[in-house]
Amino acid sequence: MEIIKKMNIPASVFYDQVMDSVLFDVRKHTGKSLTRKQLNNFEYVKQFSKNSRARIKVEKLVENTSYHFRTSTTKNDFLVQYDIKPLDEKSCEIRYNEKMESYGFLQKMNDAVLGTILMFFKKRQFTKMLKMMEESY
Repeated sequence: MEIIKKMNIPASVFYDQVMDSVLFDVRKHTGKSLTRKQLNNFEYVKQFSKNSRARIKVEKLVENTSYHFRTSTTKNDFLVQYDIKPLDEKSCEIRYNEKMESYGFLQKMNDAVLGTILMFFKKRQFTKMLKMMEESY
């Protein structure tokens, strides 16, 4: 899934909002208060429910330019990429890319069917989140 959106906020503001969210998530799931510089290649386990958890790894972190991370479970591997391109002092372009690799034939089939149905809702929800980020500026 790829979404490209022009935002009416500076690239630095968007990046700050994303990093605040990432640092909050790391602190919530590890108890560690990290700095942004410590995030690059940082890995932690995130518990979603009693029987569901994932390994999160920050793979690329470039100030005001990109944030890429991988979420790995026993069933899937998700790669999420935020690439930020400043357009001018007051706006930027966000390129969000999400790729998923499923393990096993049945899981691949299940994800293919559900993925097409859920993709519409995920795109809508992500676009709504971007709008909220813009409005909070």
